[in-house]
Amino acid sequence: MQNKIKIMITGGGTGGHVFPAIAIADAIKRLRPDAELLFVGAEGRMEMERVPKAGYPIVGLNIAGFQRSFSLKNLSFPFKLLSSLRKARRLVAEFNPNVVIGTGGYASGPVMRAAQRAGIPTLIQEQNSYAGVTNKLLGKKAQAICVAYDHMEQFFDKGKLHYTGNPVRADILQLEGKRAEALAYYGLDTTRKTIVVIGGSLGARTLNVALAKGYDLLKNSPVNVIWQCGKYYELQYKNCETAALEHVKLMGFIDRMDLLYAAADVVVSRAGALTISELCLVGKPAVLVPSPNVAEDHQTKNALALVEKGAARLVSDADAVAKMLPEAFMILENEALAFSLGESIRPMGRPNAANVIASEALNIVNH
Repeated sequence: MQNKIKIMITGGGTGGHVFPAIAIADAIKRLRPDAELLFVGAEGRMEMERVPKAGYPIVGLNIAGFQRSFSLKNLSFPFKLLSSLRKARRLVAEFNPNVVIGTGGYASGPVMRAAQRAGIPTLIQEQNSYAGVTNKLLGKKAQAICVAYDHMEQFFDKGKLHYTGNPVRADILQLEGKRAEALAYYGLDTTRKTIVVIGGSLGARTLNVALAKGYDLLKNSPVNVIWQCGKYYELQYKNCETAALEHVKLMGFIDRMDLLYAAADVVVSRAGALTISELCLVGKPAVLVPSPNVAEDHQTKNALALVEKGAARLVSDADAVAKMLPEAFMILENEALAFSLGESIRPMGRPNAANVIASEALNIVNH
């Protein structure tokens, strides 16, 4: 009889950290149904809602990020960090996990650091093509680092690297035969092609501005548009001219990502690691507009990893208002280009990433 194992998973703040963490947890439960899991996130962030919905317990730390621009919020940062480090140490000691998995985000640093100081094995799931400062430091003592991009040995010990890809929600792996259901679900005209614009769980200001200012381009265009603006921006844009067009569907948050991708003929999005991993798996032509407001400009690096292989188109944040929609229209009108982009991006997908990472975590426990 195998002993019961305990696994702590920490990460969150955005969907790019939360959903991979949940996917890994689901995979662990499939492989070891007896495993006891505990999530640790940041109070007030989306993981505190999404993780319990997925069926897992979560504890929150009173932690927030350090603002790069001047902000009075930075005055409380040292106090929140110290209290989070203390609470993380207590949680690790009380739960006494066999391994701790970190997927990034505000809570991940204090918890992973506490585990390493307590001699508990850790696994890092690095989603981006450019590792952040925290993960580079944590990587020195981690047992395994699971990555989604080539050339990550510039940040981590090559002997610890496992090229797994990024875990994604299981529902998007099965899109076959869902297009009719998807068009009906979103109330779209079945005779039109569909542009999907994804701003991420928090929304993307530049993408929203580009669509709001794209009224003249869209008003007589024979396309459907699903505009995921983010809950934060929904009130601001729901009454704008573009959102009032019959063939434009404005939504704050998307629950059925499988149907969103099934409906899409071209996807316009930021270049977060999770979104890119999903695009690779669904094989959709994509226009990527990297956010400039991220550490080390890692979204541009994520996007270029695809663009250099002819697997996506790139529009800079500064050019988005002028070029984002025209680029999407150009792909819709050029069937050969749309086909080429889809065929080039699909081989980069890693549909089994969650299971591979879960197995790696269980290997650490067993050894």
